[in-house]
Amino acid sequence: MWNEARTINRLANTLAVMAVLAVLAGCVYWVMQRPMFSLQAIELEPTRNSSLRYVTPENVQASIASKLSGNFFTIRLTDAQAVFEAVPWVRAASVRRIWPNTLRVTVEEHQPLALWNQNQMINTWGQVFTANQGELDDDVSLPQFEGPEGKEGLVVSRYAELERWFAPLGLTIKELSLNNRLAWQVTLSSGMTLALARDPGAEAADSQGGIPGALPFSQGIERFVQAMPQINQRTGGRALTHADLRYPNGFAITLAALPEPTQPKKKR
Repeated sequence: MWNEARTINRLANTLAVMAVLAVLAGCVYWVMQRPMFSLQAIELEPTRNSSLRYVTPENVQASIASKLSGNFFTIRLTDAQAVFEAVPWVRAASVRRIWPNTLRVTVEEHQPLALWNQNQMINTWGQVFTANQGELDDDVSLPQFEGPEGKEGLVVSRYAELERWFAPLGLTIKELSLNNRLAWQVTLSSGMTLALARDPGAEAADSQGGIPGALPFSQGIERFVQAMPQINQRTGGRALTHADLRYPNGFAITLAALPEPTQPKKKR
């Protein structure tokens, strides 16, 4: 009987503790649901040594409306992070709570490098994103990139190579296109177009880095760039409209049409 009494006593104590814990849990839950802990504000800040040019409280609020659930205590920060990273111009976001009813969001913006295909952009990381191109600053002029899905990193890599080659000539890349046959077409700031051979790097299984085939890709361009001073000298500075660099040991060029000679006015 003594053991039975001890068992009953332990059970009673356990039930009492569970009852107290249940009351405390109820109290905590009640406190957590008070209106003072409803999310009242969202604070945006840029990552270190940067600023926010395109992400504003207004467009964030419009994008996340009704997508956040919970209050200060119950909101899942990983879910909130995903919501903020779906906002246009946001590349990455980190979210933390600020007592008692605020979320502070650290935002890394997409840095647009070029327009991509029909209505997207590509950032300096070689990532495609969708945002309103009309929000770009008036003085921003982005080159146009085109290419198959999955080749974004390669296009960015080749763009950087081309920019380095043509910079000494005072030329920049206006358009860069990789077609389905994995050959390139380039339009320079002068209006001249270049046809480049099939890119061996584009055929690699992992071409995002753009490293495979870099040497064969550059050889024809290097030959053309080095020949440009002689070409200009021989043509008297006549503008080039097109250059075909697909030949293994040379290239073909097309010169701009000569202006029509002016007819002398007839005397009356």
